[in-house]
Amino acid sequence: MPNSTKILSRIIFWSRWFQAPLYLGLIAVLAAYVYQFGFGLVALFKNVVTHHEEQIMLQALDLIDVVMIANLLIMVIIGGYETFVSRLNITHPDHPEWLEEINVGSMKVKLALALVGISSIHLLRTFIDPSQKQNLQVMWQVVIHITLILSAIMIALTNILVAKSAPKKAEKNHEGFVHPELLNKIKEPILD
Repeated sequence: MPNSTKILSRIIFWSRWFQAPLYLGLIAVLAAYVYQFGFGLVALFKNVVTHHEEQIMLQALDLIDVVMIANLLIMVIIGGYETFVSRLNITHPDHPEWLEEINVGSMKVKLALALVGISSIHLLRTFIDPSQKQNLQVMWQVVIHITLILSAIMIALTNILVAKSAPKKAEKNHEGFVHPELLNKIKEPILD
């Protein structure tokens, strides 16, 4: 390989580090959500005596929404960094189990399911207090929710099909593109 091609390859490979500041920015967004959660929690307890059950439930749904968005941010920050920038190489007893099985396909499924969960909270909030929305807004919320569900199903099915075809290709080509542990997991029955 000519020297210029090697240099170009190294520059392209190194360019993945341009994403690192983006993940640091998402950590700042996560901090903002932690602040918003604390503020909402204090407001809930300040008004717990004067609010009706429905109002408390709506505030609780707001807090759940913040937590679900924070979970989504964590998945994107950790999963995205691990997948696209560099390995974390952290051995810690609190190491999340899902991090061991992370790949682009599983991350897409987890993100799609997180979006469905967040959409569910918004829809539930609308159904608890429908007077705040017009019928057209409610209809669009339902349409968007159904679209997110169908998208999550399609992403999951695509991930399953890709996972099932991966061992055949690796075995046929003997290329070793699939990690042996992943290969064994794919071969196991899905309903274990």
